[in-house]
Amino acid sequence: MKSKIFLYLFLFMAMISLYLFVSSGKMAEAKDAQIKNLQADVEQLQDSVKNTQLKVLEMQYFSLENNDDALAYYDHLSLKNPSGYISDKLLETNESKGTNPLVPYEGMEGDFKINKIKVLNHKWILADFSDGKYWGELLIKYELKDDLGVDFTLIDHLLYTRNN
Repeated sequence: MKSKIFLYLFLFMAMISLYLFVSSGKMAEAKDAQIKNLQADVEQLQDSVKNTQLKVLEMQYFSLENNDDALAYYDHLSLKNPSGYISDKLLETNESKGTNPLVPYEGMEGDFKINKIKVLNHKWILADFSDGKYWGELLIKYELKDDLGVDFTLIDHLLYTRNN
């Protein structure tokens, strides 16, 4: 009787061991497949990050911050962020009552105000304006003076038509 109990116990342990061996092999295969999928995803995401970085560098090409030759014009002023200073001065023109004086259009749904600003170099700015429904763009020439005053001159403008 004792020997039969040991025999059954041995068979039971052998079956448990066989089950654990087979399931661990399948689990290892599943984990390997999952690792390969994650590695492929990581490679794809790294390529995407590289492409995005290249696009950002391309977009920053026409930018005062990345143009050392244009920044050299402002070395004597000791401004830490000339682009930010110029943008702030341009946004101050929005504070006037009514449409911004640099926008040559009358607002249709409200007053036209400048929203976004891109300081291209030491002479030009590209700006977006809107009244909430209609929008357009401005090409502005500016001059930053030694007394930190800024003169803005409108070079060209456009107003987009709405498709209803």
